[in-house]
Amino acid sequence: MRKRDTVLVLPVLLAAVLLVGWSCTRLPWSSDSPSDVGSDKGLIAEAPSKIKTDAAPSKFIGFPPGAKYVGSESCVECHEEEVHVFHKTKMGRIMSVNPRTERERQDCESCHGPGGPHVDAGGEAVETLITYRKGAEPVEVQNATCVNGCHEKGEHTYFMGSTHEARGLACVSCHKVMAPVSDRYNLAKPTEIEVCSQCHLTRRAQLMRSSHMPLRENKMTCSDCHNPHGGVTSAMLREDSVNENCYACHAEKRGPYLWEHAPVIENCTNCHEPHGSSNPRLLRQRIPRLCQECHIETRHPTSPYNPAVYARQIFNRACVNCHQTIHGSNHPSGFAFTN
Repeated sequence: MRKRDTVLVLPVLLAAVLLVGWSCTRLPWSSDSPSDVGSDKGLIAEAPSKIKTDAAPSKFIGFPPGAKYVGSESCVECHEEEVHVFHKTKMGRIMSVNPRTERERQDCESCHGPGGPHVDAGGEAVETLITYRKGAEPVEVQNATCVNGCHEKGEHTYFMGSTHEARGLACVSCHKVMAPVSDRYNLAKPTEIEVCSQCHLTRRAQLMRSSHMPLRENKMTCSDCHNPHGGVTSAMLREDSVNENCYACHAEKRGPYLWEHAPVIENCTNCHEPHGSSNPRLLRQRIPRLCQECHIETRHPTSPYNPAVYARQIFNRACVNCHQTIHGSNHPSGFAFTN
């Protein structure tokens, strides 16, 4: 009986719920009520429409013929706060206190171009200036202002044609000239690793691994190994090869050795992942698997090591338990890199 009563009551309850819901839609304060159509009477306030206040940057049309330089004093009249902050930066102090060239004496206009048309238009005609806003000017125009005549020697010699330049990277993508954000180099972020990590996300993830280069500890920076402005080597390395780059710090691995280990002489990255690894000592794989990539037919069996039989090959430092001078040996009997 109880089951039959339940079956009879459920349809009645469902109909009551539907009736109440329909009645609510007919109430005068409902936003869906027909009485509200075309009127502003309602108890529910509508959220104001979001208005985009940031106008699109004006497109650079080039410097007008005969455009005149008006001096930084004209800029200060409107941009006093920006100029005050700029003169706290390294570049700002050079231009305002100790300009070394005629171009540096132009101060603001040395980078933004002649401000005559902008001043004559009462602050308009922004399209006649280089503003360094994203999308306002071609990247080539922005970079040419920095490179030609100023940053074209030393470490910046190979920027034109470098990997970063070829991929359309602007100088202002990494540097912020108008405000002192970093301690050195006018970077757009407080540290180098933060600047580089904006694009190189894989390297950033590698640096978070247990075995990593000490960048997180601020003991070195990305530019210790790489020249971000370009070079004649692969991966924009500072030295002529990967090994020479590593020897700058790991001089004890340079040699020469009486017995040389071929993969070590060829390239350090044959065994090591320089940015970070989940294995000890930045190894690409754990030993003995790393060694077995080459040593598969000599000295030791090619089958997987059995802890019960070949314990010495997997215990502690594995292969390095015996072959300790793995980078090279000067001992007359050190052909197998043993002690």
